[in-house]
Amino acid sequence: MSVRAGARILARPDGRGGTALPVLDGEGPLALRRVRASGAEAHVMLVGAMSGPLGGDHLTVTADVAEGARLRVGSAAATLALPGQAGGEAHYDVRLTVADGAELHWLPEQLISVRGSDLTVTTHVELAASARLVLREEQVLGRTGEEAGRLTSRLTVRIAGRCVLDQQLACGPGAPGGWDGPAVLAGHRAVGQAVVVRPGFAGHPPPARMVGDGAAVVPLAGPAALVTAVAPDALRLRRLLNEGLRSLDRGHADRASSPAEPDR
Repeated sequence: MSVRAGARILARPDGRGGTALPVLDGEGPLALRRVRASGAEAHVMLVGAMSGPLGGDHLTVTADVAEGARLRVGSAAATLALPGQAGGEAHYDVRLTVADGAELHWLPEQLISVRGSDLTVTTHVELAASARLVLREEQVLGRTGEEAGRLTSRLTVRIAGRCVLDQQLACGPGAPGGWDGPAVLAGHRAVGQAVVVRPGFAGHPPPARMVGDGAAVVPLAGPAALVTAVAPDALRLRRLLNEGLRSLDRGHADRASSPAEPDR
């Protein structure tokens, strides 16, 4: 039997310099837990209360960050896309909205596409003009020694109504030919991306550059940058993405320290 379930987070300033969570609600396999944080940022963990997503499931996670709030969301463990007894395609939708002056760090653990599974992941992000974002996605094709399932992922990011990123990748059995070839994954089993949005990037976009072996940083058409990477395994993928994020932080700090290049 397939499952339809959702989880919703609403973050807003608490009036005391911190962030309140007036809505923190999950159902079925999606459980949300507030964890200890410091400063103005609220921390939430997404905990898998059941196996999933299984074939035929449709899961939706929504996070809204109100003006002036700061939110960090992670997950307690990797997510396993499983075939399930009912079979069929599963859907996992993530919808994120960040208002002016708000900040969201969306940092879940890896999604692992298990042999025989069929999952479509859709992530849609709507940001106001002065919103800030760090978003990481990581996909691993199969467990150790296992073939991948079918995995289709689409990531869309809009800033002040303007689309700055819209990309889709399909991997595994039945995916369009070439996904494992030299122009796409080149035989790697882990793929990921990190999107960073900062108002200061509008006037001073980060330069395009390679990061290690298999990763690159590229500016987007807006106050945003994309770190993209492929790797033989999840550990190497995380290291590459982290190095790309650190390189953006270093460049941002250099610009912020120069009075001729303020971060507005």
